[in-house]
Amino acid sequence: MKIDVIGDIHGCYQEFKELTTSLGYSWESGLPLHSERELAFVGDLTDRGPESLRVIEVVYDLVVQVKKAYYVPGNHCNKLYRFLIGNKVQTTHGLETTVAEYEALNKKEQASIRNQFIELYEGAPLYERLDGGKLVIAHAGIREDYIGRNDKKVKTFVLYGDITGKNNPDGTPERRDWAKHYKGSPWIVYGHTPVKEPRWVNHTVNIDTGCVFGGNLTALRYPEMETVAVPSSMPYVAEKFRELG
Repeated sequence: MKIDVIGDIHGCYQEFKELTTSLGYSWESGLPLHSERELAFVGDLTDRGPESLRVIEVVYDLVVQVKKAYYVPGNHCNKLYRFLIGNKVQTTHGLETTVAEYEALNKKEQASIRNQFIELYEGAPLYERLDGGKLVIAHAGIREDYIGRNDKKVKTFVLYGDITGKNNPDGTPERRDWAKHYKGSPWIVYGHTPVKEPRWVNHTVNIDTGCVFGGNLTALRYPEMETVAVPSSMPYVAEKFRELG
């Protein structure tokens, strides 16, 4: 099994196209396809970046229509889903950019993208276990004892990380560094927390290198366990990156 796992795209469609092309995927059909490899996404496809809806369309076609990719939802995906099914959510923290794109569409186009994303989201597992369980893809990571479970506690962890219930000074949720305590043998590939370089700790790797904040869009090649990245076209926002020991 050969997989390329892509970090949080957040609407950075051009970087997504550039990264997949550099990984050897052809866009001739309108989708990034490879004769020997498949893509996987760690969630947070949308918000903050310039082309969230184009990212949704491509990932929907790859995962649902041609079944040549894997997708797990992130917390931004969860919030967009709740917005699209009519729940009351605050259009803040990046969702406002996706909603602005959505509201600029006509009613028919809105219905199409809404139906695509709802189908993509509702069909997605909380986290993906691949290669006989040797590879686990989870948006914010997963503890070893949670693998195999799908309850509310696990959902919160997978979407938001190991949150303490308190907030950091900048208002973001305080999170424990779960990766430091991970002792499992499956590789956990995740994103959610922007880091300047892919972060390898025990059998985990964080590949969210903050593309939407001017960092890079990174892919992990499995089973090679090598990373490939392309630089972002977005302005660099230093305070969005977390320095972890």
